[in-house]
Amino acid sequence: MATLVLDNGAYNAKIGYSHDNVSVIPNCQFRSKTARLKTFTANQIDEIKDPSGLFYILPFQKGYLVNWDVQRQVWDYLFGKEMYQVDFVDTNIIITEPYFNFTSIQESMNEILFEEYQFQAVLRVNAGGLSAHRYFRDNPSELCCIIVDSGYSFTHIVPYCRSKKKKEAIIRINVGGKLLTNHLKEIISYRQLHVMDETHVINQVKEDVCYVSQDFYKDMDIAKLKGEENTVMVDYVLPDFSTIKKGFCKPREEMVLSGKYKSGEQILRLANERFAVPEILFNPSDIGIQEMGIPEAIVYSIQNLPEEMQPHFFKNIVLTGGNTLFPGFRDRVYSEVRCLTPTDYDVSVVLPENPITYSWEGGKLISENDDFEDMVVTREDYEENGHCICEEKFDI
Repeated sequence: MATLVLDNGAYNAKIGYSHDNVSVIPNCQFRSKTARLKTFTANQIDEIKDPSGLFYILPFQKGYLVNWDVQRQVWDYLFGKEMYQVDFVDTNIIITEPYFNFTSIQESMNEILFEEYQFQAVLRVNAGGLSAHRYFRDNPSELCCIIVDSGYSFTHIVPYCRSKKKKEAIIRINVGGKLLTNHLKEIISYRQLHVMDETHVINQVKEDVCYVSQDFYKDMDIAKLKGEENTVMVDYVLPDFSTIKKGFCKPREEMVLSGKYKSGEQILRLANERFAVPEILFNPSDIGIQEMGIPEAIVYSIQNLPEEMQPHFFKNIVLTGGNTLFPGFRDRVYSEVRCLTPTDYDVSVVLPENPITYSWEGGKLISENDDFEDMVVTREDYEENGHCICEEKFDI
């Protein structure tokens, strides 16, 4: 019996058989400006010749799966002959869903997985639960950890004790990668170049140049300096999709600090945008979102837990999700949590080697567990008892 592990994120789906490697694939469909009528699904984005003005069709809105038609098409493609050639009769699936998912979405998911695709057995679980499982497997002496999952739609902070989540201390911050990219689009459009349609390109810019500042005001001062002294400023060469397929940063020695470039490249000059955009994760109030930043929320969450457990959480803070890949992210979380924590507690912040696929690897480990059969709902169970058996077994 094969087990397929699918970490179904709002931006990327992380998918693979438990005995195999993981692939990270865009969980959406695209239409390009040039070929308006043709829809590209998932990793067919690589076939688009000119990804400028790319139109995204996302199955997720505000972090919840609402567009089933798109999700079905992505899954059909992933499970179908071009990708994983799933033999549903002989396959179990572990699939992730958001915290506090709506019952109607859970029921639709049960119906699609059991009735349309006819998987043999299903385990629905939160991505953080898989990350926690992986962490406890790597650190068997620890009983507690707090998972900070900063993804596309929002950032969740969830304490786990012995693989059970502590519901009363879960915190959601409504800032994720989508908001950061959109904010960067607005800033650039306002200051230099209209890029509101270029989500794909600006997302690439964000991943290439943004970083988390360790001292915001100091970096702000550097960003105001002229010429050589301004070490924050970079020139980003935008792709034109004929000669330059992917944007890149100009090397420091090739930058023209005053005047124009002779070559015909289109340049974005970025200074304080580089750190002001990721700063929103730490101070959402900068753009008028009245919420806590990540470090404050971590401390607040831990303070909602019994006092004797608190030290264990402070020394097992685990960062997952794409936003944690910003340079300086881990150090900033550590230094701020350290400042907000009593001195007699140890603080340790762990950034796994690949924070995007970390929870998928946790799913892979769960599928190899001896008690895996007790955790899943089989198709017979579902046909006999309907949705209520899923509600009982899955702790969402």
